[in-house]
Amino acid sequence: MVWMRGIGLFVAGIILGILMMQPSASSQNKTHGVRLNHVGLYVNNLDESVAFYKKMGFRPAFNFTDLQGHPIVYLQIDHDTFVEFTPATAEHPAGLSHLGIWSDDLKSTVSALRQNGIKVDDISMGATKAHITNLVDPNGLRTELLEFPPESLQRKAINAWK
Repeated sequence: MVWMRGIGLFVAGIILGILMMQPSASSQNKTHGVRLNHVGLYVNNLDESVAFYKKMGFRPAFNFTDLQGHPIVYLQIDHDTFVEFTPATAEHPAGLSHLGIWSDDLKSTVSALRQNGIKVDDISMGATKAHITNLVDPNGLRTELLEFPPESLQRKAINAWK
């Protein structure tokens, strides 16, 4: 009969584990379907920095000019992770520029963040044809929230990854 008790506890543990994995009503207001997509860096020498990271095995993904006329280069680390390079300026010295977070449903993510009291800019179309918005954390670090429609440069690079 001791083994029956062991089986009972085992089955109870499995059921409890399944129940704990089910979404609760409170999780409906949380962001979901988000993951790190890229890290933006300000660099002193764009060509030198890109060459360095290429030697690390990062592949050229795409480049473009942002709305302020600055060249931007994306290197791809893996299927859906990138490093973004922008030339440093007097206002933006070399170092971390921002985090890029990819959302499966940007409108829902923005809504959930706003419900949690976080100030988030309105969604717009970015230079890469991605849907984008920004928020700033308490330390002043900018975070881009993005969604990638088929015509976006990010989605094209992700789909081309082999």
